[in-house]
Amino acid sequence: MFKSLKSITFGVLAATLMAGVAHADITVYTAGPQGLIDKLSVGFTKQTGVKVNVFQATTGKVMARIEAEASNPVVDVLISASWDTATDFAKRGWLVSYTSPNAAKVPDFLKTDTAVAQGISALGIAWNTKSGTPKPAEWADLTKPEYKDMVNIPDPAQSGSSFELTAALAGQDGFKLFKDLKDNGAIIAGANAEALNPVLQGAKAAVFGAVDYITLNAKEKGEAIDVIFPESGTVIAPRPAMILNWSKNQDEAKKFIDYMLSDEGQKLVADQMLMPARTDIPANRPLISDLKLLKYDTAAVYGKRKETLKQVTDTFGGK
Repeated sequence: MFKSLKSITFGVLAATLMAGVAHADITVYTAGPQGLIDKLSVGFTKQTGVKVNVFQATTGKVMARIEAEASNPVVDVLISASWDTATDFAKRGWLVSYTSPNAAKVPDFLKTDTAVAQGISALGIAWNTKSGTPKPAEWADLTKPEYKDMVNIPDPAQSGSSFELTAALAGQDGFKLFKDLKDNGAIIAGANAEALNPVLQGAKAAVFGAVDYITLNAKEKGEAIDVIFPESGTVIAPRPAMILNWSKNQDEAKKFIDYMLSDEGQKLVADQMLMPARTDIPANRPLISDLKLLKYDTAAVYGKRKETLKQVTDTFGGK
């Protein structure tokens, strides 16, 4: 009887320990849409039993939180809205090398040894179709008198994708386009959603450099909004996912990356109107092959980040 009781006790203890291992939490910080990370978290937990703690915010706020937690970091997986984050963190030696088996159909330019795209957005002009303004076709159209005081621009200091577009376009004409926008009454209006909301409400006519998936989601819901990708070119914003090397739950973090890149995970990405990272997952939206992309040196652009943001402040004013 003693042996039997001992066996039962050992079995219960082992089961408890195994359950603790199986249900270790991971913490994910993301600059992606709240709806997407919520659905990915639910699906991942259902499949693995691992709970996901989430912090969702703009790129700027996510980076500020990581910096504030430097002495006691808690994030396991980071999903940024800017590929530069992955490049910077890799240079600092902060990332775990991992290639998911589900990344086989992710193009090479959307993955490295330490990061892989969750999905991709592109930037365009979000235009209120009931604004009474002519439908814009090019970036410079928003400098015309018809758009006087009717244009918002996402803050490049808060939005990684807005910064990249700003830098790419400014590199072509020495900031003339942005000075013309300022002269026409365009304003820097917070992060992406803050810039878009007044356009959805009809108080403004257009967003210069809107993140496309937010606009496409609003259009899908019946809002009087459209997104235009100028033929002169735009930028895409791959959203890198990476595992931090201070993570105490690296095995679970790798499983999260696997799930994010699985058929189910990538379908959730496509359902949010983002381009899936995998080329074999369909999406009801324009893909990279449908867009003309601006040519610029990414390293040079981010190497002059402070100078570019100062030019934005000098042009539009700021605190």
